Amino acid sequence: MCDGISILSNYQPGESENLKYESRLTTLSLQNLPWGGSVRRILRAALQSVEPGAAVRRWMVRKGKALYMGGYEYPLHRYQKVLLVGVGKAAVPMGIAAAKILGSYFSKGILLTKEGHAINLTGPNDLSGLLIMEAGHPIPDERGMKGARYISELLRGAGEDDLVICLVSGGGSALMTSPAEGITLADLQATTSTLLACGATINEINILRKHLETLKGGGLARLAAPATLVTLILSDVINDPLDVIASGPCVPDPSTYADAIRVLEKYGISDLVPTPVTGYLNCGLRKEILDTPKPGEDLFGRTRNMIVGSNRLAAQAALEQAKKENFHAMLLTTSLQGEAHQAGRLLSSIAREIVASGNPLTRPACLIAGGETTVTIRGNGMGGRNQELALGAVDGLAELVGVALVTLATDGGDGPTDAAGAVVTGESLDRARRLGLSPDTYLARNDAYHFFDILGDLLKPGPTQTNVNDLALVFVK
Repeated sequence: MCDGISILSNYQPGESENLKYESRLTTLSLQNLPWGGSVRRILRAALQSVEPGAAVRRWMVRKGKALYMGGYEYPLHRYQKVLLVGVGKAAVPMGIAAAKILGSYFSKGILLTKEGHAINLTGPNDLSGLLIMEAGHPIPDERGMKGARYISELLRGAGEDDLVICLVSGGGSALMTSPAEGITLADLQATTSTLLACGATINEINILRKHLETLKGGGLARLAAPATLVTLILSDVINDPLDVIASGPCVPDPSTYADAIRVLEKYGISDLVPTPVTGYLNCGLRKEILDTPKPGEDLFGRTRNMIVGSNRLAAQAALEQAKKENFHAMLLTTSLQGEAHQAGRLLSSIAREIVASGNPLTRPACLIAGGETTVTIRGNGMGGRNQELALGAVDGLAELVGVALVTLATDGGDGPTDAAGAVVTGESLDRARRLGLSPDTYLARNDAYHFFDILGDLLKPGPTQTNVNDLALVFVK
């Protein structure tokens, strides 16, 4: 089954897994702030709180022959096989932790992660039998299809005397690609690109994915049945809806083909996606093809799904560290949504209010917001939602003293870039003008990356191997 993919027999925890990259959580502006070290420690605390291996170890404990997950006992000696399937940007550290806990009871498994996230695979270990595969994100590719085939092969052999442990994290929707009959990879790629460009939310994008593929929307659970299935989930979706995270491979899907068609109609893109896509969805609407498994179906009788990490956990850790750094701190929301640049303007207005009136916090203040904004692409620039949010705040923060806005994609990568976010201060606009840069011009072409790259204010921590949405932090010293 390996077909050129290496079986993991060596693994040594490295810098990325242990999140010891505080020195890389910096920019020119942070270096110039006397309290920049405090900012870096707050960001590091947020990321450490959702380190995937630690999250698995908190929820998965073995005592002899008994495995406990989320308080439920699973007697390992009663299972013929114990299989692992990991999908998402955090698949490798989650899978390594789970395999080590299982020890000799671990049979075999597959971990499918984003390109560049299967790192630090050196050093003595006894985890043979664990396959590591990388695939494209956010646009699906052939590697993701191969990974999905391998996962399908593994699970087709599962029976009622087997235990399947699924490890799900953000990015899984794009990484595990299994087109429905009559749908090609090119169809999925074109549809995904169109949805991303029109500003559709991740919930809406995943409704389409669930109805154009076979392993999403409860499809993996359908394939694993009648085995016992337990899923540990690192959430990258606002409010942690199980059916949306990685397109809900192991949970019932309440959405329908009609819902998928409505998403296309809402954004006026029905004529922009490939004809086979609309044709397939209309076949589903006419009940000519099977829908995704729904709540109450028997196949979910032996399944459990558990959230082991989320944006709220990271935001709360940032809050506690901010207090230790002597900031008056507040968690504003973990449901920040909407157009990224508008969210940036909102946060900059709150910073101005803190400076003017001490509301909602007095100085020194740290205001934390988590969530996931969207970007409607109108230009041909480069960036991501965290960078665009920061760019939207440049005018609003202008000339404020002792103020900074920091944006961070917790997976270490924002959009199709090597940056995770950016830093804005009250001096950013003046610095930009002296370099001949106009924030409005760069916003108009969605080119936040090059704006902040010229300023030296891109955050580039590298892949963190975790993913719990985004954080935006307002500091007023």
